[in-house]
Amino acid sequence: MSVEKKGPSSWDVLFAGFWRENPVFVMLLGACPTLAVTNNVINCFAMGISVLFVLVMSGILISLLRNFIPKQVRIASFIVVIATFVTIVDYVIPTISLDLYDSLGAFIQLIVVNCIILGRAEACASRNGVGRAILDAIGMGVGFTIALLCLGVVREVLGNGTLLMNTPYEISLFGANFEPWSIMILPPGGFFVLGMELLVINWFRKRKEARALATAKA
Repeated sequence: MSVEKKGPSSWDVLFAGFWRENPVFVMLLGACPTLAVTNNVINCFAMGISVLFVLVMSGILISLLRNFIPKQVRIASFIVVIATFVTIVDYVIPTISLDLYDSLGAFIQLIVVNCIILGRAEACASRNGVGRAILDAIGMGVGFTIALLCLGVVREVLGNGTLLMNTPYEISLFGANFEPWSIMILPPGGFFVLGMELLVINWFRKRKEARALATAKA
């Protein structure tokens, strides 16, 4: 008598992108914007929300059209769908803040070829119903935003001594005598902080696996 295997629950699909399958810290996808825009918290938040919007909207449309898109042109079709929503983001952000748009630069347009979005379109949206595609997109989008903020907070605090710089809510953390670590807001700082955070995450992961192995042996 065969036992039917159950797929992951809705909660598993939603929360996978937060930690277990985090697109930055686990799958190492989207490294270009991760390193380029994480020199302050506002950039991180704006890029994260933009990617989340594109992930959800493209996931919905691709899921709805999955049975009508020929396999031979599916990647090209996915890119057209993704580019449509990226164009919307590209027009909306300048209406909110020109300074923010200039700060993000070409990385808004480059969302079109972001491996996270194209990967989720191929791996999930094109193979599942709308509900699961939305949950997967939200999980991955929030996970990506969390990863950006983890880098952005460290880089802004050490590189400028503030939080929420260039906004009315800017907070000075160390006072006038603080000497900023300028390298932290430059590209090498992004590599350094990402490497250190990956080191810590992998250390916790190995420690958890070792504990689980010791418990199993006991």
